[in-house]
Amino acid sequence: MPLRGSLLDNFAGDLEYHPRRGAVYLALAVAAFCCFYFAPGDTRFTSTPLIFAFGACTLFVKGVFLCRKSSEGIGLTETDFARLSSRKYLPSIPNLVAQIIQDFGAGPFVLGSFLRLARDADPAWDSTELQVVIAGLVLFGLGWVVRRATKSSEITE
Repeated sequence: MPLRGSLLDNFAGDLEYHPRRGAVYLALAVAAFCCFYFAPGDTRFTSTPLIFAFGACTLFVKGVFLCRKSSEGIGLTETDFARLSSRKYLPSIPNLVAQIIQDFGAGPFVLGSFLRLARDADPAWDSTELQVVIAGLVLFGLGWVVRRATKSSEITE
């Protein structure tokens, strides 16, 4: 599979209507945001609570897409959309966990770069930005590697 197809499958291929999976994403988003919200005030804007806040954002957005019936088939070609069946099978548990880790890591990876805007308020955020982006990249990469490994093992079985 070419890189473009792999990335498209990775980001948009799993945005199908699946309300149970969407509810899991929304519950995990609330739990991750609670880690940020209930952090002590003096440590709320350090690396770890910010990673949880940004991860909660991406889990929430994906949970909303999974709960919407109109998001069925986003990112699919017309031939793939025509083959789309109404029967939905969930991937294996390791593949689902890897997808959740990947989606969680996408938040700090993408949104962490916006901490640059907060540098005007506090110059110490410069080091926080780098830590958040690197942690997001590591989580995203870990989820991607595990997802690829579990996907290939499912195909060979």
